[in-house]
Amino acid sequence: MYKVARANEYLIITGYGIDDVKLAKKAFILPGQKASPIDISPVNYTFDVQAMSSEKLPFILPAVFTIGPHDDRDALIIYGKLLSGIKSERELHDLLKGVIEGETRVLAAAMTMEQIFQGTKKFKQQVYDKVQLELEHFGLRIYNSNIKQLCDMPGHEYFSFMGQRVQQEAANQAKIDVAEAKLKGDTGAKEREGLTIRNAAKVDAETKIYEMQQTGETSQNQAKIEAQTKIYNNERAIELAQANAALETKKALYTQQTKVAHVESAKASEIREAELNKTLEVKRAEAEMERLRATTLAKAQVEYEISVQQANAQLYTAQKAAEAIRFKREAEAEAKLFEQQKEADGIRAMSEAKADYISKMAMAFNGNYAAMQQFMMMETGTYTQLAEINAKAINGLAPKISVWNGGMKGGSSSNGTGQGSESNAIADIYTMLPPLIDTIHEQTGVKMSSNPLYTTMPSRTLA
Repeated sequence: MYKVARANEYLIITGYGIDDVKLAKKAFILPGQKASPIDISPVNYTFDVQAMSSEKLPFILPAVFTIGPHDDRDALIIYGKLLSGIKSERELHDLLKGVIEGETRVLAAAMTMEQIFQGTKKFKQQVYDKVQLELEHFGLRIYNSNIKQLCDMPGHEYFSFMGQRVQQEAANQAKIDVAEAKLKGDTGAKEREGLTIRNAAKVDAETKIYEMQQTGETSQNQAKIEAQTKIYNNERAIELAQANAALETKKALYTQQTKVAHVESAKASEIREAELNKTLEVKRAEAEMERLRATTLAKAQVEYEISVQQANAQLYTAQKAAEAIRFKREAEAEAKLFEQQKEADGIRAMSEAKADYISKMAMAFNGNYAAMQQFMMMETGTYTQLAEINAKAINGLAPKISVWNGGMKGGSSSNGTGQGSESNAIADIYTMLPPLIDTIHEQTGVKMSSNPLYTTMPSRTLA
């Protein structure tokens, strides 16, 4: 069975195949296993904790705690083991109340009522820390705590008396504060009146002194201004006289310079006119020379450029022709190389085929190479080719056959010594020579002369 827990729940799984417990949000529950959901939602618990101080004064600590399982795997496993079997909220409430009252009583027993009353905030924090420490053993956590004001148990009015005392002390202190405030107000008012009178008199005196100082300073400044004015006027008069003298001097100097300038200007005009005439003649000569040079050089330049263009055209034509020849040769070389490669590939393939054929033939003839050779010669028509070649060799021949008989003539030697037989043999040789010579002439064309030492060879023309 497949179970899925809600968002605020976990599944505690026990049973077959699980040593202790298993915590999961969703799981397959096998036979022999049991899954129990645990709710981790926090719950508010209200307590009226009864405690006693070190002076044996009882009091009540009203508190509201928001407590729930801690959302941590280890804490949830502890909670599942210890508290998941509690079915009643009352049982869990009593358990938490026992923990909280125990820790609160221990803390209160070590403190006086005055310490508890004066340090209420610190006391509440200590209660929270101690309770949280104990709740961790159950896998619980305090999410929020609200500890209210301490109050008396029925029949005891300590906190009431303490409150009255505090209220009375506050009232008395308020009266004292009012009286002190009134005293300070009256004294301050008088001090303010005297201070006002003193400040007014001081201001009047300072005002008169300031008026007298201002009057004296005004007189001094007026006299100083008049003296400075006279000095300034005298200085201006001196400067004016000096300026007039300098003006007259500069006028005379400028008049003299003007006359000299007129003379120099006239002479300079004549000199400039002569220089311009000279420059004009020089420029004319240079222009004529440049004209002649330009005419001659332009013609030479045109001829030079034409020759250069022709040479460039010839060079370009030669380069293009060379490039065409080079490309043609490269193409031919590549084509020849490709053809040779293909031919080599064909020869190699034919050789491999022949080698394979010969190897198979040798295997077919069981290594009898003589029989295999005869079979291959018959297969390839070698015998037929040999017969044709021999027939062609003797085709057209007209052999001439000469037969002659030069046998011994009958009779034997008369003297019986054998000399007659020798003579007959020599006679037979001479008898055979004429027909032999004719046969040689007919067969070879060589004509034998009457003198056997001299033979006439037939003339032959080399093709």
